[in-house]
Amino acid sequence: MIEPPYTLNLCNSLPKFDRSVSWLCWAYNEEGLIKDYLIRANNLLRENVKDYEIVVIDDCSTDRTDEIIKSVMEEIPQIKLIRNPVNLNVGLSSQKAIMSATKEYLFWQTIDWSYDISLLRIFLELLKSYDIVAGVRREPVLAADRLIKPILGVTRLLGIKHLTKRSDTVPKAIVSVINYLLIRFLLRVPLSDYQNVVFYPTKLIQSITYESKSSFANPEGLIKAYWKGASLIEVPISFLPRQLGEAKGTRLKAIKGSVSDIFRLWFKWVVLNQREVTQKETIRRLQPKEWEKGDRT
Repeated sequence: MIEPPYTLNLCNSLPKFDRSVSWLCWAYNEEGLIKDYLIRANNLLRENVKDYEIVVIDDCSTDRTDEIIKSVMEEIPQIKLIRNPVNLNVGLSSQKAIMSATKEYLFWQTIDWSYDISLLRIFLELLKSYDIVAGVRREPVLAADRLIKPILGVTRLLGIKHLTKRSDTVPKAIVSVINYLLIRFLLRVPLSDYQNVVFYPTKLIQSITYESKSSFANPEGLIKAYWKGASLIEVPISFLPRQLGEAKGTRLKAIKGSVSDIFRLWFKWVVLNQREVTQKETIRRLQPKEWEKGDRT
């Protein structure tokens, strides 16, 4: 059997990435996770990248998160800590992290390490051929008929096998799917995932003018970069269940904010046609045979 091209073996055979990288994250009351997260992030970067920084936005935590980050900084000088004076939530914190990055490329990983970036070195290498490397939580749907393909895609998204792998719980996964479907069909951008790890040239994503304040900020950046004509490849990055602490993204307030931004910007961008569109690039999608089988840590 021929080994798929995107494997840990290939990843481990590559030399350290010779471009600089900013790892971004934002945290609110994550005292139980933040220390191990930063150590793990630093180890992964040190193994794969020559020059890097870790930008941490402490979103005005009320627990020991800030104190713990400062203690870890004594051992890991690559950490850059920025503390919000008030709680800004995910959307504004992510934008602040993006604008604080100083390296050539950037990406983010959630504090609960909810995405499998074991193949980090390969994802970074792809930045030499594509402007954007975007994670996807499922295999692409293959169908010759353009009318059938969307139906098959929705069916797979709502299938129990996919839902149990998409989030910590099935209800949270359903919220995630509904969010995806709203973005996909209202905004008409043919991406396979909008809430995942995405790798960008720093100057490209910093050139985006954000209009949302909710967690829709991350999809907005990806959509606008695509509209700018950025070349894009989708890669397999699976969801990993949270082991400790509480996820904040599926709270009612967060969901309402995201849905509100989606409909508001849909009306502006699509109904009123008030958006900047230069050139749309073709999206390179990995075929199922290219996805490495089996779970990774």
